[in-house]
Amino acid sequence: KLFVVRKDSTLTEAQLKAYCHEQLTGYKCPKYVEFRNDLPKTNVGKILRRE
Repeated sequence: KLFVVRKDSTLTEAQLKAYCHEQLTGYKCPKYVEFRNDLPKTNVGKILRRE
């Protein structure tokens, strides 16, 4: 699963999947894409991977 914070609001799931299929090997391509407003972070600024 891929979590994405969009900078460009016109970015679509199909565009992301096409890019991943071009740039990544088959087993590394995400099956699901989820768009978020922001990622959960600690006070220091590191991403909380469990959340």
